[in-house]
Amino acid sequence: MRKIMSAVLVTAMAVSLAACSSAPAETEAPATTAAETEATEAEAPESTEAEAETEAAADGEQQEILVAAAASLQYVMEDALQPAFEEANPDIKLAFTFDSSGKLQTQIEEGADVDVFFSAATKQMNALDEEGLMDSDTIVDLLENKIALIVPAGSETGITGFEDITKAERIALGDPESVPVGQYSKEAFESLGMWEEVEAKTSFGTNVTEVLSWVAAGSADAGIVYLTDATTSDQFDQVEIVGYAPEGSVSKVIYPVGIGAASQKKDAAQKFVDFLGTEEAMAAFADYGFSANE
Repeated sequence: MRKIMSAVLVTAMAVSLAACSSAPAETEAPATTAAETEATEAEAPESTEAEAETEAAADGEQQEILVAAAASLQYVMEDALQPAFEEANPDIKLAFTFDSSGKLQTQIEEGADVDVFFSAATKQMNALDEEGLMDSDTIVDLLENKIALIVPAGSETGITGFEDITKAERIALGDPESVPVGQYSKEAFESLGMWEEVEAKTSFGTNVTEVLSWVAAGSADAGIVYLTDATTSDQFDQVEIVGYAPEGSVSKVIYPVGIGAASQKKDAAQKFVDFLGTEEAMAAFADYGFSANE
């Protein structure tokens, strides 16, 4: 019985093999087609950046661009400019990272995927531009700010200006190594011949928001921030402006903005940079204490 079954199996396998061997040669076609497809893809040019953006827009896909901006810009950006821009450009979404311009510069140098950089000083922007990390043609020196001396609300230290800040026991400044407002502060006090005395009493903050918070909380008796921070932050009622950098003691405080050279969404980024220079945007900046650079 087993022999009969074995014979049947052998016969069935033989029939099956014969059927396979007589099948049309088109079964080999997929391998040839795959090779041809691979060669075709290799020869096809890559889509350009502009084409990719156009296709995304045509498909109704919303693009997100990352804006790295100085901490002093946070309120005007989030409260006024983001809603206005996104309403006018529903295909573009804004994402922000706020910090000192020096820290943002370092992040960009280390490869952060930033589309737009908005600095609180030209020093950081110029450094990135010289390193080839910004699109030079897109850079605009857009805004001007002022350096203000603040004390806690109700302070009785008798400080009325930059020249007598050393009446304070504890001073708060931005770190001159990475924070533009700290660089301006140091420049002003060096011009006044007071830097060493001021430095001896100073705690250095990592950004202007931290300096403001220290003064507002009374952890420092005086500090230097931007006028815009002292008048528009959620702590404005906890501090008092008692002076400004003396005329000629500090460089003009310029805020440049530009597009990162590595951005993959340059059309969308350019739309945002262009928007920042419109009458609508400049009116919002003015409401928050900034003025147009002229």
